[in-house]
Amino acid sequence: MPLLMLKEIPRYECLLQAAARYPALDPSAFEAYLHLLRTGNAVFAKENGVLTEKGISQGRFTVLMLLNRFCNEPSTPASLAEKANVTRATMTGLLDTLEKDGMIERETSAEDRRTVLVKLTPKGEAVLDQILPVYCKMVSGVLSPLTETERHTFVALLQKIHHGLFPDADHAASPLAPSNT
Repeated sequence: MPLLMLKEIPRYECLLQAAARYPALDPSAFEAYLHLLRTGNAVFAKENGVLTEKGISQGRFTVLMLLNRFCNEPSTPASLAEKANVTRATMTGLLDTLEKDGMIERETSAEDRRTVLVKLTPKGEAVLDQILPVYCKMVSGVLSPLTETERHTFVALLQKIHHGLFPDADHAASPLAPSNT
């Protein structure tokens, strides 16, 4: 759900005045942060609109993408929850509705009968085949103002911010980013 956000970012002069009152306020950081929030909110709303038009929630779409044939083999519910950054209970609810709608199936692992594996059904693949052309066009449109070089720089900058937020996390390089080696 999009956040309640300012329609307009305060002028830089206003941020300078606020910094005089609140010394911890770094005007350039605050300006960048507000732009990041506003843009992220707009991207989230755009994505939500495309998915809503196709009759699927962002959570269900995320699960289908995690199971998509060009991304992964069948996964366990626990590994899906980890990859989607949700609780196991939330993942169970998503899987229950996707299974009820015939888009995924759960099966017992042949190697370990205690392990449940989740995989896409042909119907789930067909749903993705219907959504992905529109979704990919939306993604390309959102990032069309940037050149390919600017996109790589943008990814690197976002990764740098992410690393600053989670310095102890494992930060694997984006598979789409160019290698520095």
